[in-house]
Amino acid sequence: MKTLGETLKSAREEKELILRKVAAEVDIDQSLISKFEKNERKPTMEQLVRLAKFYGLSEKKLTINWYSEKIAEELKYTESTSEILKVAEEKIKYYKTQANGK
Repeated sequence: MKTLGETLKSAREEKELILRKVAAEVDIDQSLISKFEKNERKPTMEQLVRLAKFYGLSEKKLTINWYSEKIAEELKYTESTSEILKVAEEKIKYYKTQANGK
């Protein structure tokens, strides 16, 4: 399983691009992209979409990776993570039902 940063770095390396070139094309600072690749910082959703389009990666898969890392980071030292995730999923379904009913 690759981290988001590893996925972005692999995509850049497969295209044999240097950070400076990617930064110019997607209008994101070179040092930020480097931090994304090293998992030192997470891109915003807007930046993630730009990178996905530029690299020809699945926006959906990158978004799933982005959110899953955010959740994993938050819960990594918490007990009962499976139970927390189950309850969260139930709450999401409830919220969607409430939103659709309005």
